[in-house]
Amino acid sequence: MLYDNENIFAKILRNEIPYKCVYEDNYALAFEDINPQAPNHILVIPKGKYISFDDFTNLASDMEITGFFRAVGTTARKLKIDKQGYRVLSNIGKHGGQEVPHFHIHLFGGKRLGPMIVSE
Repeated sequence: MLYDNENIFAKILRNEIPYKCVYEDNYALAFEDINPQAPNHILVIPKGKYISFDDFTNLASDMEITGFFRAVGTTARKLKIDKQGYRVLSNIGKHGGQEVPHFHIHLFGGKRLGPMIVSE
């Protein structure tokens, strides 16, 4: 699968679509989810062209990986969700429920969160 330069997160990185920035550095951009599932629901994306967690951890430089994950932690602390607790989630591929083909992490916080997977 090739990276799609027209995916919504690529457009956000190019400032073609408005977003509410929470944190930004050389490696990552964190912004509010447009359909929040918790009081704090932030998306953190790397600035490089990576499709999934697998793609990112396989192809990104050590500096990009370290910088990205530090940005995730910095974002949680900036939101002050680190004290009460929060959830980090990344959907990978079709079976994992990934909707946008640009690696991203969801940060959920601000309330007690339910079970990870609801049985059907």
